[in-house]
Amino acid sequence: MARGKIQIKRIENTNNRQVTFSKRRKGLFNKANEPSVLCDARVSILLSFPTFKIHSYVSPSTSTKEIFDDYQKTLGIDIWSSQYEKKLKRRNDENINLRRQSR
Repeated sequence: MARGKIQIKRIENTNNRQVTFSKRRKGLFNKANEPSVLCDARVSILLSFPTFKIHSYVSPSTSTKEIFDDYQKTLGIDIWSSQYEKKLKRRNDENINLRRQSR
């Protein structure tokens, strides 16, 4: 039996939206893992949810920074200036501390 098609539009109910986001995020990360394993591709995905929580997937053999550095070199642009790297490290340290405190 075939599944019915759904119309792609914003889910108005907050709880349903959050559940759907969670399920779709898991499916997307599983799909991102496939080329990483099968083809040794380096994959990085960043998702931002309206609750200001960032979800990420990175191939086991690399880091998001390495992928962005390669992206910068290819396009000849500078995303990661030292100023932003310092801010990112500070925020990551703050997030780690907040997670430890919330446990």
